[in-house]
Amino acid sequence: MYLRRLGALAYGVMRGAGKATALIVFAGAASADTVQVVALGDSLTAGYGLPEGEGLVPRLQGWLDANGVDAEIVNAGVSGDTTAGGLARLDWALTEDTDAMIVTLGGNDLLRGLPPEVSRGNLDAILSRVAGERGLPVLLIGLDAPSNYGPAYKADFDAMYAELSQDYDTLLMSNFMGPLVAGSDLATARARYLQDDGIHPNREGVALIVETLGPRVAELIGRVEE
Repeated sequence: MYLRRLGALAYGVMRGAGKATALIVFAGAASADTVQVVALGDSLTAGYGLPEGEGLVPRLQGWLDANGVDAEIVNAGVSGDTTAGGLARLDWALTEDTDAMIVTLGGNDLLRGLPPEVSRGNLDAILSRVAGERGLPVLLIGLDAPSNYGPAYKADFDAMYAELSQDYDTLLMSNFMGPLVAGSDLATARARYLQDDGIHPNREGVALIVETLGPRVAELIGRVEE
């Protein structure tokens, strides 16, 4: 959107130099209109425990660049954030230049054992603002609850992402950690793909997640351009 305004400004400035020149300048600015995607999340988005440039957002940006997808991913991940925290800072994260959003929240709700209905209400409010009021494309990324909270808790928590995605017609990646356990047992995945805290993905884990996430983000950007 910023580049759109630059294009319009260039047109006005160049009018006195001739219409042909103005049209060339405007067309060049419009073709460079990079889609801005805000990644709203917690430490999984922020890149906790990883060197600069090795977290999820820069690695995802690298995937998009390598695959010719013209988009800028804005890192709006805050370590320790719950769904309530994400909702509270939504106005800060969601600007007039935002074209689409990735929402990855719920991990800290799980760590605190917050009721699934509370998490669901916060996510519902976020999606209502972003997808409902603003009409922006959204990719919602879920998490699977551990079994130690009981089967009812797990069923309610796991189901909320798919149900909210359907309610707001978002794209969905059902489990952020899913790529790490695909084709291997949980113990092997933890040892190979997680940091020593057993929670956050390491460099190899992030790379594996991006392989799955990248095409979904490209699909999200395609919705912006429709």
